[in-house]
Amino acid sequence: MSTKFAVSYSTLARQAVVDSFKKLNPRDQVKNLVMLVVYAGAIITTVFLFLPHQFTSFNLQICLWLWFTSLFANFAEAMAEGRGKAHANALRSMRTNSQARKLVNGQEVSVPGSEIKTGELFVCETGNTIPADGEIVEGIATVDESAITGESAPVVRESGGDRSAVTGGTRVLSDRIVVRVTAEAGNSFLDRMIGMIEGARRQKTPNEIALNILLVSLTALFILVVVTLPAFAKYNEAAAGQSGVVLTSVPVLLALIVCLIPTTIGGLLSAIGIAGIDRLMRRNVLATSGRAVEAAGDVDVLLLDKTGTITIGNRMATEFVPANGVAINDLADAAQLASLADETPEGRSIAVLAKEKYGLRGREMAEPHASFVPFTAQTRMSGIDFGDGAGGVTRRIRKGAAESIRVHVEQAGGTFPQNVADAVDTIARSGGTPLVVTDNQNVLGVIHLKDIVKGGIKERFAQLRKMGVRTVMITGDNALTAAAIAAEAGVDDFIAQAKPEDKLARIRAEQSGGRLIAMIGDGTNDAPALAQADVGVAMNTGTQAAREAGNMVDLDSNPTKLIEVVEIGKQLLMTRGALTTFSIANDVSKYFAILPAMFGMLYAVTAAGHGPLDKLNIMRLHSPESAILSAVVFNALIIVALIPLALKGVKYQPLGAAVILRRNMFVYGLGGIIIPFICIKLIDLLLVAVHLAP
Repeated sequence: MSTKFAVSYSTLARQAVVDSFKKLNPRDQVKNLVMLVVYAGAIITTVFLFLPHQFTSFNLQICLWLWFTSLFANFAEAMAEGRGKAHANALRSMRTNSQARKLVNGQEVSVPGSEIKTGELFVCETGNTIPADGEIVEGIATVDESAITGESAPVVRESGGDRSAVTGGTRVLSDRIVVRVTAEAGNSFLDRMIGMIEGARRQKTPNEIALNILLVSLTALFILVVVTLPAFAKYNEAAAGQSGVVLTSVPVLLALIVCLIPTTIGGLLSAIGIAGIDRLMRRNVLATSGRAVEAAGDVDVLLLDKTGTITIGNRMATEFVPANGVAINDLADAAQLASLADETPEGRSIAVLAKEKYGLRGREMAEPHASFVPFTAQTRMSGIDFGDGAGGVTRRIRKGAAESIRVHVEQAGGTFPQNVADAVDTIARSGGTPLVVTDNQNVLGVIHLKDIVKGGIKERFAQLRKMGVRTVMITGDNALTAAAIAAEAGVDDFIAQAKPEDKLARIRAEQSGGRLIAMIGDGTNDAPALAQADVGVAMNTGTQAAREAGNMVDLDSNPTKLIEVVEIGKQLLMTRGALTTFSIANDVSKYFAILPAMFGMLYAVTAAGHGPLDKLNIMRLHSPESAILSAVVFNALIIVALIPLALKGVKYQPLGAAVILRRNMFVYGLGGIIIPFICIKLIDLLLVAVHLAP
């Protein structure tokens, strides 16, 4: 992400402090029922201070620390929201109502950009700001998209492909394009980005809703327990012939409720979810909601395109393998002729190999009446035809997939040599891509194209496998080539010679088995699969259909980003689970810290002595009042201490669910019990030392 969206930590913190007080609005507090109890307790203790004889140092301290607890929880949420707000404000400032050069009956008419409608055409040239989202229908241009992606390097946009989409607010740097509007003002990609950033933070995921139900249930249970304590204390005092030895005032009971309910995770839960979305956003991935991020954490199967994701993407010609009886120079010459009009990296590499290794130079194609045959997905081959000048064809040179060439040759009355078939198999098994070259019905040989598997990708797939995530490679290569690359890359499965309907069928088959699927795509033909997948990451450079079908958009258009998306999703779930474990363990410790101290003087033999329940006061806290104050102080400060962990997330490690559970129970479960004992004791000593504990 560009530094234009970066905000310093101190700036975020200052704004978060202000927002913490703004969030004391009851309409905000009611959205979190656990923290609503704390908020209500702070209000009640404040009112209680103004009652006759109730304004004491002890009651005042309880009141202040309850307010601090509520504010600290608000601060955690505000810090999590801070980066998103800064990004949204930066994007909002980039929205301009520029003039549009609208095409009406072939004539340009200048109109405000806000007035153009879906389906209308407009023109943009060098220096123009693109007024609305659209797809290029004519021309090619370089576009500055730094307003959206934060990256300063210009990108190429052109008609007729998967890189035809342009975004309103970006700027044309060169050439001229004609664009058809796909989104009107107010519903542009920029508007949706702002909506994603601002709206996603309030959407709760299914797991978060389920956890909220659990936390609310625990809160209700502890409220019922605390409400019964005065009656229980009064009965036991009467039985022991004592009076007033158990603290049951309203501030004490409210402090006890706040300490026993799961305020730690209640105060941090929203921040954890927002921070997960923010971590994606800092990697230039926008999620439509927290639901998409959480789904990424639960993904079982990843579908990844081979080219550009698993491999570097540019297959290069490395070798010519001639058929028996064919001179290698003849094969190289024919291969170069068939590639002269091929502007793909593969086609250019064939021409370069023939030129550099065999000294074949480019030639003029006008004299022999040459016409080029473009590659299509149906024929899976391309080439060149030479005419006789009278409308007839004297020579047909083709290069393409082995099976397509075999059919082409046999239809022309030729045969497919066995040694060529063997060479095709050998190249395919090695992970290369074989292209067969023919001259009329004669098979000349094979071109060896090689794609390189990205460094470190095998190790990343191994990490995903440890987490229980299965990887499936999608490729248009034949099965032998696909199998070789799948073995080299370490994927678990592959789909060879894949068509759009094959991707969709595979996703549905996996989902029918109860698995969650993630995939990435950029073309219109990927849109159905992106919509069907549980996590569909669309490339920002892709078509409008693809961007609308997915529930995430990668602004960098980096296909390998899908792996990071899954890791961030799992980190979110790990963080939520770890802090929930820690919070509930905290409650156990605070229970043993407060209640034994409260009832320690019950059934005492002497007025200054301690009763039998005092033996449970293993922390030897100074007094019931100091025990309550120490627990309340710890309860507030632990939220502040855990804010960095909630925002940064628990360190991601590719471990299985069982291993993660054991680690959480040991680190955050056992730690959640031990740490409060130590901290509450230290706070108790401090309160006594500064004479704040009665």
